[in-house]
Formats: sequence, C-alpha cells, structure tokens
Amino acid sequence: MAGPADRKIQPIVIKRVKKVVHGHHGGAWKIAYADFVTAMMAFFLLMWLLGSTATGDLRGISDYFNTPLKVALSGGSGSGDSSSIIQGGGQDLSRTVGQMRRGEVKEKKDTINLQALRAEFVRAENERLTRLKQRMEEVIARTPGLLELKEQIRLELTADGLSIQIVDAKNRPMFTSGSAVVQGYMRDLLRAIGGLLNEVENPISLTGHTDAAPYVGGNRGYSNWELSAERANASRRELIAGGMNADKVLRVMGVGPVVPLDKSQPLDPMNRRIAIVVLNQAAQQRILRGSEIDVEEAADLARALADKAAAGKTPLERVLGAGASGGPGGPGATVVPSPGSPRPVIDALAIEPIGETPSDLPR
Repeated sequence: MAGPADRKIQPIVIKRVKKVVHGHHGGAWKIAYADFVTAMMAFFLLMWLLGSTATGDLRGISDYFNTPLKVALSGGSGSGDSSSIIQGGGQDLSRTVGQMRRGEVKEKKDTINLQALRAEFVRAENERLTRLKQRMEEVIARTPGLLELKEQIRLELTADGLSIQIVDAKNRPMFTSGSAVVQGYMRDLLRAIGGLLNEVENPISLTGHTDAAPYVGGNRGYSNWELSAERANASRRELIAGGMNADKVLRVMGVGPVVPLDKSQPLDPMNRRIAIVVLNQAAQQRILRGSEIDVEEAADLARALADKAAAGKTPLERVLGAGASGGPGGPGATVVPSPGSPRPVIDALAIEPIGETPSDLPR
C-alpha cells in the first residue's frame, strides 16, 4: 500500500478569463433602414399619383419618356406641344394631337343672354323708382305743409315709370282759375318734388290736363289746350326752382280735356291735374323715336289681332281662309286670295281692335 508520498500531486490550474471590450459597430444599419423607409414612401406616393392622374395625362407622360427629345430636336407633332410656342414644350401633356401656337388658339367667346340682361336692367330700374316713390312719401308725411295735400298726390308705378299726379280739389285748386299762376302751396309741393328728382338719373315728362269745361274767351283762340300747356310749363319752372336739373326735362305738353282722370264725370275738378312721369328707359326711347308704342309691343299687338281674327273660325275656315261668318262680306276679316301663296292675306282694317280704344290709352 502506497503511502501519501507515493501519490502524484495534481497541478492546480487557475483560468483567468480576460474580458475584451469590443469597439463601436457604427450606424450602417440605420442608413439601410432609412433608405428602406424612403423607398416605401416613394412607392406609396407613386401609387397615389397614378391613382389620381387622368388617363390622358398618363398617356402623355408615357409618350414623353418613350421619346423625350424627339420633338424638341427634330420637330414635328408630339404629346404636350399643341399649346406651346416652342415645339415639344407644351404645358398640357394630355393633348396628343396637333401642334398649335398660342397665337393661333381661338379664345372662348363669352355668350351674353340679352333677354336676361334686359330683364335684370328693368328690375334694377324698378327698384330705383320704388325707392324714389318711398322717399317722396316720407317727405310728404313729415312736412306739415305738404301733408295737407296728401289726398291730391297720387304716386304709382306704371309701364312708363313712376307717375306723380297732382290733382285739383274743389276747395284747393293748384292754379288760379283760368290761368297758369301757381298757388303757394302748389309751389312748395313742386319744389319739394324737384329736389327729390335729382336722386335718380331718369328724365321726366310733364303733362298738363284740364276738365271739359270750355275756356272763357276761347273764341279768341285761347282754349284749354293752351292753358294745359302753360300750366305744365309753369310746373317745370317750379321744379327747376326746387333744385331739379333742367336737363332732366324730356317733354312738356298739354293735352287739354281729352284724357280725363274720371271719364264718367268730365267736369270733375280732379280732371285738372299735372302729371309728372319719371321715365324708364323704354319710355324714354319711345319718346325719342317719336312713337307712343314700343316696337315689341306693336308686334305683340299685331299677333293679338291676328289671334282674335282666327278665334271665331273653325279649323277648316282657318285653313281655307274664309271669314268667321262663312265667306267674304260677313263680319270678320276680309280674305284676299294670294296666287302662289298657301297663306291668305288678311285685311287688317276689317279687324276690330281689342282692349282699349286709342283715346283710352295712357299718355
């Protein structure tokens, strides 16, 4: 048995682990990740652009990238050059046909609806005249001297414009009897109206009226005609004295007793009156042309007369052109055959006018 000295002594091994600190790896992975994100953003942006671009634009872009310098260098027709002076430098890539310079492009012309424009002008003019009417009513209402004459003042919007009629009263005449001398209260009223008429640019017309009572001394040549004209002119002078521009007067006339306000009582004092009309454009043109009826209104009247002539006929009679009573000589239109024409010629003198007689038409 071996003793302790015979045993092999085992060496003791001590392992010391040396820790090595590695260096910094850098940011290369961040750059790669950033490139990836940028590429994805560009991809989705491209997909969005392709989805929102019109088909014509896509075709133009495709043609441009297929032959980017063909048109610019060699000339000729190509995509996008049809609206530019420089060939191949057009701004609209969707245009693939033709080559046109800007100077040769026909500009779009604006179309104007004349009927709608005229209707808008008439509406605006009526609004101005309505405001003038309201202003006159306000001035008359707040002026004590004029408030007493309220029953003698008639304001009305008519087809010719704003009508201002100052009528006579039994106990309050506008003029001295049988003359053109203006009473004091009438003078104040006319001058107040004259100051208001300058608020609009429309011209005015003055008309003098009398009743049917014959003028005393008419055998010497002076009659209601001269009296009505002188009273209208005296009213014009008072309007100008009140501040109205003298150039606004377009017409001054006297019509005597032929247009009474009350036709059933020609001697009524209210038939003696002064009519001031703030004329609209249509009435102004009729006066300047010297006609009392508009051209369009005359055409409408002619159509109405023709319709009335045909209203009392049967369909066969209207085709044959016979009168309403069954042939020439009866009441209705006189028919004159016109050779070579399928339409009959109607004698307008045989047609009775409709509506009011000429003496009843407003003047």
